[in-house]
Amino acid sequence: MNGAEALIQTLFNNGVEVCFANPGTSEMQLVAAIGQQEGMRAILGLFEGVVTGAADGYGRMADKPAATLLHLGPGLANGLANLHNAKRAHTPIINIVGDHAADHLKYDAPLTSDVVGVATPMSDWVRTSISPADLALAGAESPNSPRKKKNPLKKLLKLGKKKRIKNPRKTLVTTTTRTGKEPVANDGEEVNKTR
Repeated sequence: MNGAEALIQTLFNNGVEVCFANPGTSEMQLVAAIGQQEGMRAILGLFEGVVTGAADGYGRMADKPAATLLHLGPGLANGLANLHNAKRAHTPIINIVGDHAADHLKYDAPLTSDVVGVATPMSDWVRTSISPADLALAGAESPNSPRKKKNPLKKLLKLGKKKRIKNPRKTLVTTTTRTGKEPVANDGEEVNKTR
């Protein structure tokens, strides 16, 4: 199981059954993981505004969180109006935003941006992961209240030895509201076996 699979399984284990997506190349591992997760529905949107609007509507009607999968900071920015509405309505949404490989950030590619800076105003909680082994933990923390001092995870990931990852990709996980439910991380035993 790789980090993307662990993240998607963790989200599913915590009640996220649908992911509205407008992914790019940096999110392909997550797209594959969504396709492999039994019970998780992936719904492709051709514009990030459609994706975030659909996630907002789903969260309001189903009264449970949806996930979005967005490409880089500009993709997140394209969906901010709907994420603003979702935050104001306390709609449960978990946003997953890919970023450039860490080694590419120094080149300041055209789509490089301050993803955390873009996400923060429309999110109650923001977390950046730079390791595949850390993704499931980020997913488990995301529905949790950022104001609690202790994280009430039932299981913490056993990360084991940290390996240097060639060209790691940063992944941002944000949430627009707190669900009040105690999150459960995917079993971390398999997370270290990244592909």
